[in-house]
This record gives sequence, C-alpha cells and structure tokens, in this order.
Amino acid sequence: MGHVYVDFDGTIAPCDPTDRVFARFCPPSWRGLERECQQGRLSPRAAMAQQVALLRATPSQLVQLLNSITIDPAFVSFVASCQRWDFRVVVVSDGLDRVVEHVLRAAGLQLPVFANRLKWAGGDRWRLEFPYAQLACAAALGNCKCGHQRQATLGSLAVVVGDGRSDFCIAERAHLVLAKGQLAAHCQVRNLPHLPIADFADATVALGRWLAQNVRKSA
Repeated sequence: MGHVYVDFDGTIAPCDPTDRVFARFCPPSWRGLERECQQGRLSPRAAMAQQVALLRATPSQLVQLLNSITIDPAFVSFVASCQRWDFRVVVVSDGLDRVVEHVLRAAGLQLPVFANRLKWAGGDRWRLEFPYAQLACAAALGNCKCGHQRQATLGSLAVVVGDGRSDFCIAERAHLVLAKGQLAAHCQVRNLPHLPIADFADATVALGRWLAQNVRKSA
C-alpha cells in the first residue's frame, strides 16, 4: 500500500537519544552549536558534524549509555499494525546511525534505517559522514529525508510520523502526517493534512481511522 517514514529522536525514542549522547560525552559547547543551528546561523549538517567532533567516548562507553535508552512502548505494536496494512516502515533520522540501530535492535526491531553515519576514529574519537546528504536539500540536513521518499514506488501512499524541524520538508510531500511538537505546529500553519498525536498508541488509532475513512472505503 505504501511507506511510513518515521523520525527517531523525539518520536520513536521520546528522550532524544542524540542529545543524551552529546550531553553525556561532549563539553558544554555542544549546546552553543545547537543554539546557532536553531537560530539559523549554522546548518543542521554543519552543527552535527561539529558536535560529533567534540565527542569523547569509547565504543563501550557509548554502548553502555545506549543500553539505558528505551523507545515508545507502543512503537512495536504500531509497526505490526503497519505491516498488516501493507505499509513498509522506514526509519529516517537526522541523528546517528549507531544510536538508532542499537536502540532498535535492543527493542527487537529490524527495520530499514537511514541516518548520518557515526564512525569510530579510534580511542574516544568519532567522525560523522553524510551518505544521504543532497546539495539540493532545502533544510541542509545531513540526511535528506525527502530523498528517500522520492525513491519509493510512484503512486504509493506516503505517511510521515515525526516531531521536529527535520520532518518539515518530507511532511510537505506526504498524504498524511502524524505529528507532534514543532511538526504539528508547522502542519497547522501550512494547512497540511495531518493528525495530532502524543505517542504511538495515538498513531496506531489515528492511522487506522484515516485508512478506514480515506482508503478502504473507496477500495
């Protein structure tokens, strides 16, 4: 039937794991870079690269922190529901692939993940690579979320689930957005087709109702 593109930080994992990693293993200057990004003086891609350059953690220290991170308890059920509805769930994150993949595996989930590539540089040093960056990305994200949607099957339904600025562009191209936080406000202002949610329990109900009213009825 289509694809469900799901954000990670603040959405699948409400505690925002990327910020938790930076808060634990970076000097306080990482927050200044975050402010510069929010104020538009630094692109998300540049800010993330500089923040990762500040990271001081061994791989085992990073894993120890990641083992304490949990996801929305209703996300597993949401994924199962999407699969029953013949939707392919794709995780699209402007965060760190090692973080996303570790947390999802710990929750027993194997999903396609597209995120910025966190590479160990030896010792306690790290660097960031951007395999999914695009020069034409209007938001200057490290991972251009719209690029993944453009590669999907033409004519299939596209649903976006997210909470923040990195989801704005892909939300403009979706048939339905399940939104909270800044994304919900953006959809309201732009009059985009969306349903507000608080968590994935809400998302499961909202998507099921939307399909019943807009897809199954006309099938």
